[in-house]
Amino acid sequence: MSEPGSTAGTTDRSLGQLVASATAEMSALVHDEIALAKAQLRQDVKRGAVGGGAFAAAGAVLIFSLPMLSFALAYGIRTWSHWNMAICFVLSFAANVLVAVLLALIGLVFVKKAKKGKGPQKVAASVKETTAVLGGVKPHPRPAVPALDKALDQAAIEAAVNGGSSAVARSSA
Repeated sequence: MSEPGSTAGTTDRSLGQLVASATAEMSALVHDEIALAKAQLRQDVKRGAVGGGAFAAAGAVLIFSLPMLSFALAYGIRTWSHWNMAICFVLSFAANVLVAVLLALIGLVFVKKAKKGKGPQKVAASVKETTAVLGGVKPHPRPAVPALDKALDQAAIEAAVNGGSSAVARSSA
């Protein structure tokens, strides 16, 4: 069993350990906030890419489908209505333009969503809040415990006089 004045088994940590722990936690917090900023930037870039892809799809539909769709649609309108062939081709072109406009509007919606993304701004606000909180933290002075201080001083004196062998022998008993 240990002596009443012994510090073995206490959970108090030294100032160096507390500083090391706080430093490690701050480092982890900064790394996590950087990871969050990267994830939010990836999300914004992904939205922008979807919008750009929709614009590209609109262009592809307009370019590649116009000849085939125009002929098929014009001949279909002609068969159904018996109108003049020129009017049928104008109507088929208008249908293709309508599809392209719809795809362009979809692309515009996604691009606006990507511009509204405030990923890094949220993280920057979080970092500012964290630094404000930590800036106001001041260490509290620890109350002195006379019996503990006396026991520590006595153990230090004994260790210096006996070369540390009595403290080792006492802790193993």
